[in-house]
Amino acid sequence: MWASVAFRLALGYGVSVMLFMLVILSVLYVQTIGVLQNRIDRQLRSASTRLITHFEADGREKVLAEIADALTDGQNTDTEAFLLTDARGRRIAGNIAASPDLLKPTSGVMDKVFVRDGRAAYGRVLSVPLPDGGRLVVGRDMQDQKDLEQLVSNALLGASLVAVLLAIVGAIVFREQLESRVGAIRRTAAQIEAGDLTRRIPLSGKEDEFARLGNDINLMLDRIEILMEGVRHVSNTIAHNLRTPLSRIRSKLDVANRPGATVDQVQNAATFAIREIEELTVVFDKLLQIAEAESGARRQIFQPVSLSDIVGDVVELYEPVAEEKDVRFTTELADGAVADGDRDLLASAIANLIDNAIKYAGSPAEVSVRTLQTPDSVCVVVQDNGPGIAAAERAKIGTRFFRLNAAVPGYGLGLASVMAIAHLHHATFKLDDAGPGLVATLTFKRDATT
Repeated sequence: MWASVAFRLALGYGVSVMLFMLVILSVLYVQTIGVLQNRIDRQLRSASTRLITHFEADGREKVLAEIADALTDGQNTDTEAFLLTDARGRRIAGNIAASPDLLKPTSGVMDKVFVRDGRAAYGRVLSVPLPDGGRLVVGRDMQDQKDLEQLVSNALLGASLVAVLLAIVGAIVFREQLESRVGAIRRTAAQIEAGDLTRRIPLSGKEDEFARLGNDINLMLDRIEILMEGVRHVSNTIAHNLRTPLSRIRSKLDVANRPGATVDQVQNAATFAIREIEELTVVFDKLLQIAEAESGARRQIFQPVSLSDIVGDVVELYEPVAEEKDVRFTTELADGAVADGDRDLLASAIANLIDNAIKYAGSPAEVSVRTLQTPDSVCVVVQDNGPGIAAAERAKIGTRFFRLNAAVPGYGLGLASVMAIAHLHHATFKLDDAGPGLVATLTFKRDATT
């Protein structure tokens, strides 16, 4: 049980509260007892002064009468204590027995044990000398107060024990409650560790810290499952895409390696192999670019770049290709369209969008490239008037190696690269119907953190 952090925290909190309450109660108790004791001391001094004044003015008889009256007036008679002695220490009047301890000179009110009405009593006494050599002792039986103090002490002790038990029980209950919530997370983690990536933490529906933690973990698990599924898909697709060109390369090389192969056959086989290897290199370069973008490794070198300048350079690069395919470019570039990012990666993303627009728009076609800006964001918009993409197919766009039209050359990595670069730049990538055609939009927040 002590190994549980929840138990230790709850127990420590409970004990701290208990000690705090005990300190407050103890201070209150001591202050209350102190007030009562000070009041009694003042009463004793007042009574002693009054009796001495009577003794000096009217003699011993007046003091005797005052003591007798005080002991029979019915006011505090169960606690008042008086003693009047002569010069030899013999009791003359009062209800307590004379003793050497009581007759000693004192500088003030003291705690003494004396015999009152035939029984031992504990109280506060003030012993003062008289002009004739005798001594006057005025006291108050404090046994009731002492019993009250003992009762309060026992109550505090009992309350402390009960508080400790309650703190322990509360800590155990708190630990069980916490364990029930944490246990669900642990069980889910064990099931995922066993290989079931579809498991999720059950949510209680309460808007508390554990519910928010469970929801965050579930979102993380969703992302991990998507990534794992993507890794499996990519691995399978890479294996498939590699197998076909490698088989073609081997077939060509086998022909060139046969006895009697001509120089032309050997050269054709070498040329074919080089072309296929270059295409495979392009695939791997794309995959490495996507992996680098998803890792965020290049975010540290971000700096403000002009999206309009990048778009202008890419459009100029693709103009010959567009003319060859009878595609007409229109551009609309906004001044001040600046975003924080990596110029090369942003150029690659914009080039992929323009390349896709040229390839899929058909011939003849129009491709519009614009940069827009708002108070909160800047956008790059690439729009064509081609056949577009059906809404049902758009969800698959961005999946690695997914190709909408197998007849169009490519590897299905262009938009996957665009999405990875957009994510790296904290941008959003969106495809919409242009009616006719497709419009692709990259939106960058002006206050995007790098």
